[in-house]
Amino acid sequence: MVPLADMGAFALAAFVLIVIPGPSVLFTIGRSLAYGRRAGLLSVLGNAIGTLPATTLMALGLGQLIADSIVVFTAVKIAGALYLMYLGVQAIRHRHGHASLPSGPTRVPSGGRQLWQGVVVGVTNPKTFVFFMAVLPQFVSRDAGSVPLQLAVLGCVFAAIAVCCDSVWALTAGMARTWFGRNPRRLSQMGAGGGVMMVGLGGCLVATGNRH
Repeated sequence: MVPLADMGAFALAAFVLIVIPGPSVLFTIGRSLAYGRRAGLLSVLGNAIGTLPATTLMALGLGQLIADSIVVFTAVKIAGALYLMYLGVQAIRHRHGHASLPSGPTRVPSGGRQLWQGVVVGVTNPKTFVFFMAVLPQFVSRDAGSVPLQLAVLGCVFAAIAVCCDSVWALTAGMARTWFGRNPRRLSQMGAGGGVMMVGLGGCLVATGNRH
Protein backbone atom coordinates (compact mmCIF):
# COMPACT_ATOMS: atom_id res chain seq x y z
CA MET A 1 0.00 0.00 0.00
CA VAL A 2 1.15 3.57 -0.67
CA PRO A 3 2.57 5.19 2.51
CA LEU A 4 0.23 7.85 3.89
CA ALA A 5 2.87 10.59 3.56
CA ASP A 6 3.38 9.78 -0.12
CA MET A 7 -0.37 9.53 -0.66
CA GLY A 8 -0.89 12.97 0.85
CA ALA A 9 1.90 14.51 -1.22
CA PHE A 10 0.50 12.99 -4.40
CA ALA A 11 -3.04 14.14 -3.57
CA LEU A 12 -1.75 17.69 -3.12
CA ALA A 13 0.15 17.59 -6.42
CA ALA A 14 -2.89 16.18 -8.23
CA PHE A 15 -5.18 18.79 -6.67
CA VAL A 16 -2.94 21.67 -7.74
CA LEU A 17 -2.89 20.35 -11.30
CA ILE A 18 -6.60 19.59 -11.50
CA VAL A 19 -7.92 22.89 -10.13
CA ILE A 20 -6.09 24.82 -12.86
CA PRO A 21 -8.53 24.98 -15.81
CA GLY A 22 -7.37 22.70 -18.61
CA PRO A 23 -8.96 20.47 -21.28
CA SER A 24 -11.16 18.40 -18.99
CA VAL A 25 -12.41 21.49 -17.15
CA LEU A 26 -13.18 23.35 -20.38
CA PHE A 27 -14.96 20.29 -21.75
CA THR A 28 -17.06 20.05 -18.58
CA ILE A 29 -17.96 23.74 -18.69
CA GLY A 30 -18.86 23.46 -22.36
CA ARG A 31 -21.17 20.52 -21.69
CA SER A 32 -22.85 22.28 -18.75
CA LEU A 33 -23.40 25.42 -20.81
CA ALA A 34 -24.71 23.45 -23.77
CA TYR A 35 -26.93 20.90 -21.98
CA GLY A 36 -27.14 21.78 -18.29
CA ARG A 37 -25.51 20.78 -15.02
CA ARG A 38 -26.62 17.12 -15.25
CA ALA A 39 -24.73 16.76 -18.52
CA GLY A 40 -21.74 18.48 -16.94
CA LEU A 41 -21.72 16.12 -13.97
CA LEU A 42 -22.10 13.06 -16.21
CA SER A 43 -19.19 14.38 -18.28
CA VAL A 44 -17.11 14.74 -15.11
CA LEU A 45 -17.87 11.15 -14.12
CA GLY A 46 -17.15 9.93 -17.64
CA ASN A 47 -13.86 11.81 -17.73
CA ALA A 48 -12.82 10.22 -14.45
CA ILE A 49 -13.73 6.74 -15.69
CA GLY A 50 -11.75 7.53 -18.83
CA THR A 51 -8.57 7.94 -16.78
CA LEU A 52 -8.78 4.37 -15.48
CA PRO A 53 -7.37 2.76 -18.67
CA ALA A 54 -4.30 4.98 -18.29
CA THR A 55 -4.01 3.81 -14.69
CA THR A 56 -4.30 0.18 -15.81
CA LEU A 57 -1.66 0.62 -18.50
CA MET A 58 0.67 2.25 -15.99
CA ALA A 59 0.17 -0.58 -13.51
CA LEU A 60 0.90 -3.11 -16.26
CA GLY A 61 3.98 -1.21 -17.42
CA LEU A 62 2.55 -0.35 -20.84
CA GLY A 63 2.09 3.37 -20.31
CA GLN A 64 5.69 4.13 -21.18
CA LEU A 65 5.29 2.45 -24.57
CA ILE A 66 2.42 4.77 -25.48
CA ALA A 67 4.18 7.85 -24.15
CA ASP A 68 7.35 6.99 -26.09
CA SER A 69 5.58 6.18 -29.37
CA ILE A 70 5.13 9.36 -31.40
CA VAL A 71 2.75 7.65 -33.81
CA VAL A 72 0.46 6.18 -31.13
CA PHE A 73 0.57 9.27 -28.96
CA THR A 74 -0.26 11.57 -31.89
CA ALA A 75 -3.06 9.28 -33.09
CA VAL A 76 -4.68 9.31 -29.65
CA LYS A 77 -4.38 13.08 -29.41
CA ILE A 78 -5.89 13.71 -32.85
CA ALA A 79 -8.72 11.24 -32.26
CA GLY A 80 -9.63 12.96 -29.00
CA ALA A 81 -9.47 16.41 -30.57
CA LEU A 82 -11.70 15.43 -33.50
CA TYR A 83 -14.22 13.83 -31.16
CA LEU A 84 -14.38 17.01 -29.07
CA MET A 85 -14.92 19.09 -32.20
CA TYR A 86 -17.70 16.73 -33.30
CA LEU A 87 -19.46 17.11 -29.93
CA GLY A 88 -19.11 20.88 -30.17
CA VAL A 89 -20.62 20.97 -33.67
CA GLN A 90 -23.53 18.85 -32.45
CA ALA A 91 -24.17 21.28 -29.58
CA ILE A 92 -24.14 24.22 -32.01
CA ARG A 93 -26.46 22.48 -34.48
CA HIS A 94 -29.02 21.69 -31.79
CA ARG A 95 -28.74 24.96 -29.88
CA HIS A 96 -32.38 25.94 -30.58
CA GLY A 97 -33.58 22.75 -28.90
CA HIS A 98 -32.62 24.31 -25.55
CA ALA A 99 -35.20 27.08 -25.85
CA SER A 100 -37.84 24.87 -24.22
CA LEU A 101 -35.90 24.49 -20.98
CA PRO A 102 -36.66 23.94 -18.16
CA SER A 103 -39.80 22.12 -19.28
CA GLY A 104 -37.80 19.64 -21.35
CA PRO A 105 -35.46 19.95 -24.32
CA THR A 106 -35.92 17.45 -27.12
CA ARG A 107 -32.40 17.09 -28.45
CA VAL A 108 -30.32 16.62 -25.32
CA PRO A 109 -28.36 13.34 -25.48
CA SER A 110 -29.47 10.61 -23.09
CA GLY A 111 -27.69 10.23 -19.76
CA GLY A 112 -25.94 7.06 -20.88
CA ARG A 113 -24.71 8.70 -24.04
CA GLN A 114 -23.47 11.77 -22.15
CA LEU A 115 -21.57 9.52 -19.77
CA TRP A 116 -20.06 7.52 -22.63
CA GLN A 117 -18.99 10.67 -24.46
CA GLY A 118 -17.21 11.81 -21.30
CA VAL A 119 -15.44 8.44 -21.10
CA VAL A 120 -14.26 8.72 -24.71
CA VAL A 121 -12.90 12.23 -24.09
CA GLY A 122 -11.11 11.03 -20.95
CA VAL A 123 -9.60 7.99 -22.67
CA THR A 124 -8.36 9.99 -25.65
CA ASN A 125 -6.79 12.75 -23.54
CA PRO A 126 -3.05 11.95 -23.91
CA LYS A 127 -2.17 14.42 -21.17
CA THR A 128 -3.36 11.87 -18.64
CA PHE A 129 -0.63 9.49 -19.79
CA VAL A 130 1.95 12.27 -19.65
CA PHE A 131 1.01 13.23 -16.11
CA PHE A 132 0.89 9.64 -14.90
CA MET A 133 4.24 8.79 -16.51
CA ALA A 134 5.94 11.88 -15.06
CA VAL A 135 4.39 11.99 -11.60
CA LEU A 136 3.03 8.64 -10.39
CA PRO A 137 6.38 6.80 -10.17
CA GLN A 138 7.75 9.53 -7.92
CA PHE A 139 5.25 8.62 -5.20
CA VAL A 140 5.76 4.86 -5.29
CA SER A 141 7.80 3.15 -2.59
CA ARG A 142 9.37 -0.17 -3.56
CA ASP A 143 9.52 -1.07 0.14
CA ALA A 144 5.75 -0.64 0.56
CA GLY A 145 4.63 -3.68 -1.40
CA SER A 146 3.34 -4.27 -4.91
CA VAL A 147 4.32 -1.42 -7.23
CA PRO A 148 1.47 -2.08 -9.72
CA LEU A 149 -1.03 -1.94 -6.84
CA GLN A 150 0.42 1.35 -5.63
CA LEU A 151 0.19 2.83 -9.14
CA ALA A 152 -3.42 1.68 -9.39
CA VAL A 153 -4.29 3.26 -6.04
CA LEU A 154 -2.67 6.57 -7.00
CA GLY A 155 -4.54 6.58 -10.29
CA CYS A 156 -7.84 6.07 -8.47
CA VAL A 157 -6.97 8.89 -6.06
CA PHE A 158 -6.36 11.16 -9.04
CA ALA A 159 -9.75 10.22 -10.53
CA ALA A 160 -11.54 10.86 -7.23
CA ILE A 161 -9.98 14.29 -6.83
CA ALA A 162 -10.84 15.12 -10.44
CA VAL A 163 -14.50 14.22 -9.83
CA CYS A 164 -14.70 16.47 -6.77
CA CYS A 165 -12.95 19.46 -8.34
CA ASP A 166 -14.45 19.28 -11.82
CA SER A 167 -17.95 18.88 -10.34
CA VAL A 168 -17.62 22.38 -8.90
CA TRP A 169 -17.00 23.74 -12.40
CA ALA A 170 -19.95 21.74 -13.76
CA LEU A 171 -22.33 23.03 -11.09
CA THR A 172 -21.14 26.62 -11.46
CA ALA A 173 -21.56 26.58 -15.23
CA GLY A 174 -24.93 24.85 -14.82
CA MET A 175 -26.15 27.59 -12.49
CA ALA A 176 -25.02 30.26 -14.96
CA ARG A 177 -26.95 28.45 -17.69
CA THR A 178 -30.07 28.31 -15.52
CA TRP A 179 -29.86 32.05 -14.97
CA PHE A 180 -29.47 32.73 -18.67
CA GLY A 181 -32.28 30.27 -19.30
CA ARG A 182 -34.83 32.82 -18.17
CA ASN A 183 -34.51 34.18 -21.68
CA PRO A 184 -34.91 31.47 -24.38
CA ARG A 185 -32.76 33.35 -26.89
CA ARG A 186 -29.93 33.75 -24.42
CA LEU A 187 -30.21 30.05 -23.57
CA SER A 188 -29.77 29.14 -27.25
CA GLN A 189 -26.76 31.43 -27.39
CA MET A 190 -25.39 29.77 -24.25
CA GLY A 191 -25.75 26.32 -25.82
CA ALA A 192 -23.98 27.52 -28.95
CA GLY A 193 -21.27 29.10 -26.81
CA GLY A 194 -20.64 25.78 -25.10
CA GLY A 195 -20.36 24.12 -28.50
CA VAL A 196 -17.91 26.75 -29.73
CA MET A 197 -15.85 26.19 -26.59
CA MET A 198 -15.63 22.44 -27.30
CA VAL A 199 -14.68 23.02 -30.95
CA GLY A 200 -12.00 25.48 -29.88
CA LEU A 201 -10.74 23.04 -27.26
CA GLY A 202 -10.40 20.36 -29.92
CA GLY A 203 -8.28 22.71 -31.99
CA CYS A 204 -6.11 23.59 -28.98
CA LEU A 205 -5.54 19.92 -28.20
CA VAL A 206 -4.23 19.36 -31.72
CA ALA A 207 -1.80 22.22 -31.12
CA THR A 208 -0.98 20.53 -27.75
CA GLY A 209 -0.96 21.60 -24.11
CA ASN A 210 -0.04 19.80 -20.91
CA ARG A 211 -2.77 20.48 -18.40
CA HIS A 212 -5.43 18.08 -17.17
